[in-house]
Amino acid sequence: MISARRVLLVTGLSGAGKSSILRILEDIGYEVTDNPPLNLLDALVARTEHPLAIGIDARTRGFEASAVLNALATLRARPGPQHVELIYATAESDVLLRRFTATRRRHPLDNSTDSGPGLMACIEQENDLLTPLRGTADLVIDTSDLPPPDLRRLIESRFGHQNDGDSMTTTLLSFAYPAGLPREADLVFDARFLRNPHYDAILKARTGLEEDVREYVQTDPDYHSFFSQIVSLLRLVLPRFVAEGKKHATIAIGCTGGQHRSVTLVEEIAAALVRSDDITLLSDGPIAVMHRELARQGRSSWRWVRPPQHRVTPDEQIRTEPS
Repeated sequence: MISARRVLLVTGLSGAGKSSILRILEDIGYEVTDNPPLNLLDALVARTEHPLAIGIDARTRGFEASAVLNALATLRARPGPQHVELIYATAESDVLLRRFTATRRRHPLDNSTDSGPGLMACIEQENDLLTPLRGTADLVIDTSDLPPPDLRRLIESRFGHQNDGDSMTTTLLSFAYPAGLPREADLVFDARFLRNPHYDAILKARTGLEEDVREYVQTDPDYHSFFSQIVSLLRLVLPRFVAEGKKHATIAIGCTGGQHRSVTLVEEIAAALVRSDDITLLSDGPIAVMHRELARQGRSSWRWVRPPQHRVTPDEQIRTEPS
């Protein structure tokens, strides 16, 4: 079976990290072209058989979201084994304002020679201009609280092994519901009904990465049933994702704070998926773990559980036996 070549269109708000994403993709083997005329996209894709990343943003002359969507549809209709995706980089407006202020760069939509309409007005204008692209993107990456190392790991985990044939990368992601659902999630599970360590004075400041927190959550009478049913569903669904040709699946588990219950479940499910009796579950594909809210607190929270081609280093390993 011929592996489909990946073609990535990378767009998003100015200052949200599009250029950083393109640099990471170039580092991992993609041919990268930034901001070409839209009418040349088909020619760019036709001239190479290598994985390709193309940056598109509001700097393009005559830019319109509808034109980008039409170009995307044209690329997806091309004959041949290829997989075309749209990546959208975004960040909160106040974060973008701080970034532009810190670098003293002019916003691409501010073409005035005087004080102009104001930086925040340009940010809002670009957001309105690109909204249709965000709504149809295959992956939306919010870099507001995402440290550069975690952005690199996110891109590498999703796009860094494009020649691995039929393998699919699975990301297990914990999150907090009040901070919003992760848009990239394929399956979402709600752990808010479980016993909450937040109300224990000793455990409140700790996380599900610690054994005593996991033990506290697991004392809930419904924990083991919930855990078992999630794993059973993954046994059913994930092989079908692989059969469909999906290259990445994100399994998200949420709770109120994204610190205790969801982290516990992600860690335990990750351990279950890499035990020897579950190796065939994902066609031996890579598995990554990410704890979104811990990352936003500045904590290291991303790692390979089963790296591409099983290249495991000591700091990437996790428990392979249940606690």
